[in-house]
Amino acid sequence: MLTFFNRKFTRLNSFYLKAKAKIQRILFNWVNSIYEKGFSKNPFFCFLRRKTKLLFGKEALRLKNGNFYFGLMSIVLLGSLFISSDSLAQDTYANNSNVIFFNSFFKNTDNLTNNDLFFSQNKELALETPDLKIIQDNSIYAVSTPSILTTQTLGDIFGGSDEQRKEIVEYQVQIGDTIAKLANDYNITPETIASANGISKNAALKVGQTIVILPVSGVVHIVKPGDVISQIAKTYKAKADDIVAFNNLAGEGDIFIGDSLIIPNGVMPAKPVPSFITVPLADNFFIYPAEGLITQGLHYYNGVDLANKVGTPIYAAASGVVQRAVADGFYHGGMGNHISILHSNGTVTYYGHLQTVFVKSGDRVGTGDRIGLMGQTGRATGPHVHFEVIGAQNPLAKFLVGSVIKYK
Repeated sequence: MLTFFNRKFTRLNSFYLKAKAKIQRILFNWVNSIYEKGFSKNPFFCFLRRKTKLLFGKEALRLKNGNFYFGLMSIVLLGSLFISSDSLAQDTYANNSNVIFFNSFFKNTDNLTNNDLFFSQNKELALETPDLKIIQDNSIYAVSTPSILTTQTLGDIFGGSDEQRKEIVEYQVQIGDTIAKLANDYNITPETIASANGISKNAALKVGQTIVILPVSGVVHIVKPGDVISQIAKTYKAKADDIVAFNNLAGEGDIFIGDSLIIPNGVMPAKPVPSFITVPLADNFFIYPAEGLITQGLHYYNGVDLANKVGTPIYAAASGVVQRAVADGFYHGGMGNHISILHSNGTVTYYGHLQTVFVKSGDRVGTGDRIGLMGQTGRATGPHVHFEVIGAQNPLAKFLVGSVIKYK
């Protein structure tokens, strides 16, 4: 809408400037003619003299000064300009049908006749144009007029979504919680909660205990070397297409070692699935991925949150090959922009909520190479990096919340 009004007032301003220049030329010619020929010989003066004689009598002819006539004509001409400008603005706006609406809801003309779109106190359609504000006498911008919106309209404007939740939630057990109650609250099966947390579906929960809640009934699978989607689907009696779709994969080949996959409607087999092998590491195998403050201790999946200001450098915790480097700014299960690196011993490190990504899939990185910048993308209440280690102990897990990480 702002572009629309800018275009209209640019045209109006152009008209005003041209008219102003024309008036100035006419007045200049009149004054110049008066100066060269005198008032009594000026055609315009003679015309006014005759009209004045008819309207006001002979006494008016005694006026020797041209200020009266000059002022009178200035008022007439400026008044004409004002009236024509106002009518031009109304005609231009009324005749122009190229109105830009800010939401697809308004492109359907049937919606514009609905009294529940924008309504006044008498329930009449009140699709108002913006007010205008003048800035420093040289620019104009539109200010939206207040309107009353229905909840249906607000939902359309602000993107009310019926999409299913796709991220994993970590829930802190409250008094009275049971697995059956949580399953009912989150509309998933008790078996889903039990398998995600490695407990029995009849197990008692402790107040303050952290429980992993999946977005749908099913299971979680951590991709291991040699895994393929078709075999994973067969193992959990699920559909390969459902796995690809729910995890936003480009195809069945779009998986990497250490990826956490949600298997919709998957069933944990009677024979336990081999878990990701935990590799014992020397204390100095991983370096810290960044400097900052530990704001959340160990949580799903073997991750620790390290906070600092936006733009803080993020470094590769060890040498390896970049598996996945995502920098499109989308949600991605709450992790936003993220990087995963496969290391020589089979472990994988994961870096989430990045502002900027400096690497791409297939790049080889060395220990301490700068791979990105800390950010707040995805589901994040503040700038931090979510640092996970798959297949080994997280080097940040030994620090308490509130600890400051600094390089020596």
